Amino acid sequence: MHGKGMAPSKSKDFFGSLKRLFQELSNYKYLIILSLLLAGISAVLAIISPGRLSKLADTITESIKVNTEQVEVINTTIYSKLMNMEAIMSDDNVSEQDKYVLYNYLTNNEGSLSSLTKEGKEYIFNPITIENTNISSDDQIRYIELTKNVNQEDGRALLALIDESPESIKSLIVPRLDLERVKTLSIILGLIYVVSALFSYITSLLTAYISNYSARDLRERISLKINRLPLSYFDNNQVGDLLSRVTNDVDTVSQNLNNSLSTLITSLTLFLGSIIMMFITNWIMAITAILSTIIGFISMFIILSKSQKYFSLRQKELGKLNSHIEEIYSGLIVVKAYNGKEEADKEFDELNNNVFKANMMSQFLSGLMQPLMSFVGNLGYVAVCIVGALLALNGYISFGVIVAFMIYIRLFTNPLAQIAQAFTALQSTAAAGERVFEFLDEEEMIDEKNLTTVLTNKKAKGNIEFKHVKFGYNKDKTIIKDFSAKVKAGNKIAIVGPTGAGKTTMVNLLMKFYNIDDGDIIIDGVSIKDLKRENIHDLFTMVLQDTWLFNGSIKDNLKFNRNRISDKEIKEVINTVGLKHLIETLPDGIDTEINESDSISSGQKQLLTIARGMLEDAPFLILDEATSNVDTRTEELVQQAMDKLMKGRTSFIIAHRLSTIKNADLILVMNEGNIIEMGTHDELLNKKGFYADLYNSQFEL
Repeated sequence: MHGKGMAPSKSKDFFGSLKRLFQELSNYKYLIILSLLLAGISAVLAIISPGRLSKLADTITESIKVNTEQVEVINTTIYSKLMNMEAIMSDDNVSEQDKYVLYNYLTNNEGSLSSLTKEGKEYIFNPITIENTNISSDDQIRYIELTKNVNQEDGRALLALIDESPESIKSLIVPRLDLERVKTLSIILGLIYVVSALFSYITSLLTAYISNYSARDLRERISLKINRLPLSYFDNNQVGDLLSRVTNDVDTVSQNLNNSLSTLITSLTLFLGSIIMMFITNWIMAITAILSTIIGFISMFIILSKSQKYFSLRQKELGKLNSHIEEIYSGLIVVKAYNGKEEADKEFDELNNNVFKANMMSQFLSGLMQPLMSFVGNLGYVAVCIVGALLALNGYISFGVIVAFMIYIRLFTNPLAQIAQAFTALQSTAAAGERVFEFLDEEEMIDEKNLTTVLTNKKAKGNIEFKHVKFGYNKDKTIIKDFSAKVKAGNKIAIVGPTGAGKTTMVNLLMKFYNIDDGDIIIDGVSIKDLKRENIHDLFTMVLQDTWLFNGSIKDNLKFNRNRISDKEIKEVINTVGLKHLIETLPDGIDTEINESDSISSGQKQLLTIARGMLEDAPFLILDEATSNVDTRTEELVQQAMDKLMKGRTSFIIAHRLSTIKNADLILVMNEGNIIEMGTHDELLNKKGFYADLYNSQFEL
C-alpha cells in the first residue's frame, strides 16, 4: 500500500502498467532476480551449444575425408622421383630396358611401370618411410599407376581408390574418426543441454511461485482494501465489476505473469546471444539472418501499438458483463415476476457482444504475430541456406558452420515468436493489472491510527446527542441540513418519515459509515470523531431490513464473530424469537447447514438475523425495518422479545410500519433531512401534524 500522503502512481499505458506491476512485485525481487539469472544462464548455454555442435560436425565430417595432407606428402615423395627424366636417362645404373619402359610410360603413355626389372624398380623407386610406415618399390609403382589420371585435389576420386591402393599407402590416407574428440565433444554438449534444461525447470518453478503468491497477496490486499473503503465507493460502483477485478483480473495477472516472465527473459537472452554468436561465427550470414527478420520487428511493434486498447476494453467490458449477471441472478425472482427475461437477455446479449468484439479484435491483432514470426523464421532459414551454400562452395566456411547457423537461426527466430506471444500475454496482464491497481489506489477512509480514545461497552451509559449535523453524499447536494437531537440512556427512539427523508442516513452517520460534513455526534460525552470505527461498531447491534446469511450451520450464523456466546444463550434467544419450531423441523436441528438458496422463507431468515442481533451484548441497538418481512402474529411476538431486549439499552428504530413504534419513548419525525416533529406517539397524534397524517394514511383505502 502507499504510505500516507503518497500519491498513487496510476498506470495509464502498457509500459506504465508493467512498471507499476513490477513495483508491486518488489517483495519478490530477489526471487525474480534469481529466476531471471537462471533463465539467462539457461539461454546462454543454449546459445553456446551450436558452437560445440559445429565442432562435433566438423570432426565427424573430417572422418569421412581422405587425409589430403598425407596424400600430398606421398605424392611429393613418390612423384619427385619421376620429375627429372633426363637424369634417369643418363644414369648408367639404369638399364636400357628400364629406360625404354620409363620413356614409353612417361612420354607415350604406353606400357606399365610394373615391367621394370627388379633392380630398376628398387633403384628408381627405392623404398621410403612415411610416419613409420614402409612403402616398398612395388607399392609406389602401384600407387602411381592408380592415380596417374586422378586430380590429386579431388577427395572423392581419391576416396574411391582407397580400397585398390597398397596397404602401406592405404593405412596413411584412409579416413580416421577421432573417437576421443567425438566423445569429449558429445559429453560437453550433453552436459550443456542437461544443465540448460535443469535451470529452465527451476526458473519455471520460481515464476510459478512468484505469480501464485503475488496473486494471493493481491487478493489479500483487495480484501483489506474493501474494509478501508467508504460506503460511497460501493454506492457508485457495481458489485459485479468489483468481483470481476478480484477474480478475473487477478487471475489474468497471475497466469500471464507465470507464462510470460521467464519466457520473455529467456527469449530476449537467446535473441541477443544468438546475434552475437552469429557475428562471431560469420558476419555475412549474420547480416543475412537479421535482414530477413527485420520485417518481423517492425510488424510486431505496429501490432502492439494497435491492439493494447482492445485488451483494456476487453477487461472493462467483462466487468460490465459480470455486473449485469450478478444483478440479474440476485434479483431473479423480480425479473421473472415482471416478465423481464426478454429485456434482461437483450442487455446481456449487448454486453456479451461487446466482450466478444473486444476479445476478437485483441486476439485477432495479437494472433497475427505468431504466424508472422513463423513466416519470418522460415524466410530466415531459406536465406541462410542459400548464402551458406554459396560460401561453402567457394571455400569460405565449413559444413559445420552451416550446421551451427541452422541452429542459430532457430534460436534467433523462435524467440521472436515467443517474444510476440509474451507481449500478447503482457498486454492482457497490463490491462487487468490496471483495473486491480485502480481499485487499490481508490481513496480510503480517514486513517484513525492516531485516535486513542476508547469507549468500552461497560463504560458506555447510552446517552447520544446530535449537534447541528450536516451531511451530503456529494458536495453539491446536502441531505441532512441541520439535525439536532438528544437521546437519553435507555430510551427507545423511533425515527420515522417518508422515503428519502434521511432516516437510514442518520444511522449510517451514527455508525460512522460516513463522515459528517459539519456538526458532531456525541456518545456519552465523547465525539465520534475521537473514536475509531471499530470501537463504535462494538457499541452497536444492528438488525437490518436486508437479511444476510452465509453458508454454514444455523449455530454459526447466530454466533457470527461472537465465539464467546454459549449454546444456552442461543437456545434462549431461539425460544424468545419464535424459531424453535423451525429448528425442530430441520434434519440436523441447530447444526443444519444452510445458505441463501435453501428453502427458508424471507420471514424465517429475518428471524435468524434478529436472533443474531439479540445475542450481541451492546449498549446501543439499531433496528432498520427489522420486522418488515415478518407476519403480523410473529411481529407481535418479536416485538415483545425486542422490548425485553431493549430494556436498559438505547435503541433506534427505523420503521415505516408506524404501528410497531407506538411504545417508543421518543419519536423523531424527519423530512428532507431535518427533524420537523418530536414526541411520543400520543403527543404527535394530538398535534395533528405531519406524523398524524403519515400514521392515518396507513389505514386509508
